[in-house]
Amino acid sequence: MTAVDGVGFRSKRGPILIALMVTTGLVAIEATILATAVPSIVKDLGGFAQFPWLFSIYLLSQAVSVPIYAKLSDMVGRKPIILIGISLFLVGSILCGFAWSMPALIAFRAVQGLGAGAVQPMALTIAGDIYTVAERAKTQGYLASVWAISSVVGPTLGGLFSEFVSWRWIFFVNVPICVVAGWMLIRRFHETIEKRPHRIDVPGAVLLTVGMSAIILAFLEGGQAWAWVSPESFGAFALGLAALVAFYFVEKRAAEPIIPMWIFSRRLLVTTTLLGLGVGAMLIGLTSYIPTYLEGSINVSPLVSGLALAALTLGWPVSASLSGRLYLRIGFRATVLIGLSLAVLGTLALTLSASAPSIAMVAICCFVIGFGMGWVAAPSLIAAQSSVAWSDRGVVTGTNLFARSIGSAVGVAVFGAIANAILAAAPEGEHDPAAIVAASGAVFTAVAVCAVLTVAAGLLMPRSRVEDVELVATRE
Repeated sequence: MTAVDGVGFRSKRGPILIALMVTTGLVAIEATILATAVPSIVKDLGGFAQFPWLFSIYLLSQAVSVPIYAKLSDMVGRKPIILIGISLFLVGSILCGFAWSMPALIAFRAVQGLGAGAVQPMALTIAGDIYTVAERAKTQGYLASVWAISSVVGPTLGGLFSEFVSWRWIFFVNVPICVVAGWMLIRRFHETIEKRPHRIDVPGAVLLTVGMSAIILAFLEGGQAWAWVSPESFGAFALGLAALVAFYFVEKRAAEPIIPMWIFSRRLLVTTTLLGLGVGAMLIGLTSYIPTYLEGSINVSPLVSGLALAALTLGWPVSASLSGRLYLRIGFRATVLIGLSLAVLGTLALTLSASAPSIAMVAICCFVIGFGMGWVAAPSLIAAQSSVAWSDRGVVTGTNLFARSIGSAVGVAVFGAIANAILAAAPEGEHDPAAIVAASGAVFTAVAVCAVLTVAAGLLMPRSRVEDVELVATRE
């Protein structure tokens, strides 16, 4: 249903674009609004030792469900899957708002995560369906701008609700957004699906869920809930690896596998998946430690540190919207490499300046990194989407976002282990400003190393022109 009326709110596809932006806003705001409300939640419900699970369970349920939703969308269409995701997110938000204990809130956060697992990839897949390759970069800019706005609005709303109303409203605020997003998609988005018999890969879905849940859980909780060298850690990794090995053999024989093995035989798809891993790791390292770095070293307020970090998501949509002009002229690979060069430059500058904390320097570095990321994430995803037909676009998009989630999960574990080792050796631990600066500097160094390693994935991308990528998709 690709139209030729351009990209924008006033175009024929404008209402769908607005609906996708509202839908994306659900996940974007949720990523930032909860952190500022944690003290109020703990004060009301108790369970200080359990509160990290509020984030872990959400990330876990979101990550493991993405490939399953993505495959189902290629079978039954995008619309029913994204509406299921919005419905689950709505139910989860209402239940979270009425949670009576920390375990109950954690369980309801899992429901929210299952909804988010459908919302984000489907929004990007629908954009890939209705816009041309030339138009998608500008569309990505619109969607990325939602994250930029949410990076400021989320923490602000979380703080206001917690201080003046109730922390429960950080969940209730999702209700009208869900209703509006669902109503707009039902009314405006229409797709034609070729009806044919399907065989749902239930064994593959179960094995993937078990395997990735165990692996991600091992990374998230290693060094936190249990020691890295412990029976729990070995058991989680062993279970995960065993399930994933079984998943591989099941997928080779499945009629309609959750993740087709041919994805890993295409150089473009493999390299863009590796880029997703790197992007996820770099993002989690910056978003997790920049606020702590600024607040713990020079005692700035959470709002100020949040605004400094927001520069990361301000640069992203700017470059994402401009990337189309670039990759249409010089190709996807060259565009990605320019973006990675900026990301490396920004992370190195952040590392070198870490010993002298400065709000302005952090903000500048974050903007440069975000600007570079926009030229990596958007073109690499568009390249992957454009290289396959409609029937495979959902699973390719889902695989890319799944890789980003895995990168974040592994990054949390690695960066956390680095920071905790330095803080543990300090006399005052996390209350020692010098130790916080040292730990944050080590994390920023690790992020810079990750950026350099991600350059390798960019160099391995094929030198395909946009026309070549589209030609492959049309032949399928």
